[in-house]
Formats: sequence, structure tokens, C-alpha cells
Amino acid sequence: MFEVLFFIWIEFVKAFWILFPAYAANMYPPLAHGTHPIDSGKTLWDGKRIFGDGKTWEGLGLGVGMGGLVGSAEFVLWPSLNSYAKSLGGSLPQYTLPLILLVPFGALIGDMCGSFIKRRLGMDRGADIPFLDQLNFILGALVFSFLFTEINWGMVIVMLVITPILHRAVNLIGFKLKEKAVPW
Repeated sequence: MFEVLFFIWIEFVKAFWILFPAYAANMYPPLAHGTHPIDSGKTLWDGKRIFGDGKTWEGLGLGVGMGGLVGSAEFVLWPSLNSYAKSLGGSLPQYTLPLILLVPFGALIGDMCGSFIKRRLGMDRGADIPFLDQLNFILGALVFSFLFTEINWGMVIVMLVITPILHRAVNLIGFKLKEKAVPW
């Protein structure tokens, strides 16, 4: 039983190690209060906006910047933290230079894909689609990063299970702080 719990703990730590920059990237864009939409107000064949007013260049820049800052810290801390992890019988995936920007950028591209889907479905900005809003940025981060670091199925399962819970909690905090219009 101890081995199973230890395995789950190790996968949990490794998953969060990869995701901290994605979480930062996803959390900060609303704080930019951007006014320049990425889609420049353009619509597609269906007459609906590509992404909507909620996806701005300012938010993208702040999100990638903050995620990159977290990724940079992980890059610098990896040698000592990985050494400590090895002393406990585990290891951390190496945070490489490409990941510093790929993880946060991928997370925000994943988030934009979620907005694109919502616009096609005729949903308003801020509308909630369970699991899409919580997992789109994780899938984007994974797609942009899997070639540059070790990501295994255990980590992916942990990411997919814990992220909806954390995402909801952080959004509730943002709502209470009046940084988000809706609590999801």
C-alpha cells in the first residue's frame, strides 16, 4: 500500500512541477484588463466572433510573462530540487529552456481553443462548459511541451483529476476579489 501511495505522490509532484507555469499563465490574463482583442473583433463564417473580447493581447502577454517567470524559477531551481527528490527516491522532470515559454503559451492557446468552441456554440463570454474550461489550458500545455520533457500517463491522470478542483477554487477567489465576473 505504501508503494502505491508513494507512486501517486511522486506523480502528483511531477505533474505540478510541469503545470505551475501553466496555472500561472491561465490565472493572470484577467488581471491585465486588456482592451485589444486578439481576434480584433473579427467574425467567422457563422457570424460569431473568433474568440471574443475576453482574449486580449495584454492578457496573453501577461499570462505568458508570468508563466515564463514561474518556468524560469523552475529552470533555476531544478538541479537542487531534483537532487532532493532523488534522495527521496523520485525525480522531477527537467524544466528546459523551451518549456519556459512553451508551457504558458500552450496553456493560453488551449484556453483560446475553449473560447473558440464556446463562440461556435453561441455561448456568451464567461459561460461555463464543465471540464472544457478546466482542462483546455492543460491540454494546450501538454501538446506544446510533451516533446521537451518527460510526461507520463500517471502525471496526465493527476493533471486531469486535480486541475478542475483547483481551477474552480482559484476562480472563486478571483470572483470574490472582483477580478472575474463569474465564479467559474
